[in-house]
Amino acid sequence: MAEESAEDWLLESLRLYNDLHVFELQEPTRAIEWIGEKSVCVAGYENSRRNEILQLLLPQKLYVKEKQGLCPERDFKVERGGFSDRPVYSLRHVPDTSLLVTSGPPDSSLQVWQLAAEDTDVIKCASTIPTGNDSKKPWTKIATTLARTPCVLHGSRVNNVQITEIESKKNIYTAASSISDEVSSLEFLDCNTLLACCVKGQLCLADVRQPQSPLGDASVPWALSGEQWCMGVSPGVQGSDVNAPAIARLSSGGQLTLTDLRNISKLLKSARCKVSAASPSTEFLCVSWAPVLDGCLAVSGFNGTVHIYDTRSWPVSGGEAEPLFSHKGHILSGMDNGGGFPLVTTHAWHPWKPRMLLSAASDGSLHVWDWAESHKNS
Repeated sequence: MAEESAEDWLLESLRLYNDLHVFELQEPTRAIEWIGEKSVCVAGYENSRRNEILQLLLPQKLYVKEKQGLCPERDFKVERGGFSDRPVYSLRHVPDTSLLVTSGPPDSSLQVWQLAAEDTDVIKCASTIPTGNDSKKPWTKIATTLARTPCVLHGSRVNNVQITEIESKKNIYTAASSISDEVSSLEFLDCNTLLACCVKGQLCLADVRQPQSPLGDASVPWALSGEQWCMGVSPGVQGSDVNAPAIARLSSGGQLTLTDLRNISKLLKSARCKVSAASPSTEFLCVSWAPVLDGCLAVSGFNGTVHIYDTRSWPVSGGEAEPLFSHKGHILSGMDNGGGFPLVTTHAWHPWKPRMLLSAASDGSLHVWDWAESHKNS
């Protein structure tokens, strides 16, 4: 890849992509969160400075549902912005509200933000939710739901996972567990069911209608131990009938496993990603299911590439999986910046355009890309 120039890639992109937009943020982000269908929120994660939180309106071409001619806006537009005095490692929007919840070092507390009304463009910090404020705890992983009232699921270890009402700060659920393993991912499956993935790879499922209910434990096979893991939950699980496979787990060594929610202790399939080396930073590992493209998921965090895989083509026996498509733009567009290749920090699928994703990298680049179906495996 080193011998490919940025110019060659830009020419090649005309063939590989239906749409490709390359932007530069003032500071890199590790969070891309959709706000409706037209805008996203991003936030900086630097430790030694105030970090911007921005709501960005997508270029018109990327959110209109009917074909357009020339669109006047071809860049992101800042709709609202604010500043955080701490790094933002995780950012979640509370559905159907103007609330954001963020977390990050130096402690495990949560910050609640208000997206301003139309007459102002400020994102302001509305409150802080304390969670013990122990600086020795890992930063808190979060997930949000509206349910009856806006709530946040949060925790840094399995034995401190809980649900808090955002406005009253009232704790409405605490998981009873003796497991003290660090949590890498948290998700609401619906308003009553939560799922946690531990750094060691275990999956823990709980019903919040049973206060103090133990989090069930499903471990990864012994052969895959020793690596660090994160998970992605199929959008089809959330608020609808369960469709297998629903849960994808990704390890720092590049192993992918698929699990049916109805039996989380059994693996359906597994495969090894096409990566040259283990992830240099497990903080940026990311796996996510396509909301529209059946059976497809995206993987990033190993280098400057985002890989797309079609899990339907995986053999049950495992082995290395061949990507359906690989987005190399962050590596090739950043070759002239010096200081080594950028690392993809996060990615997110477009909510209704099947092959469109947003991806961000450690050099501040933000790409929006829609790969051409006719050029898969490129």
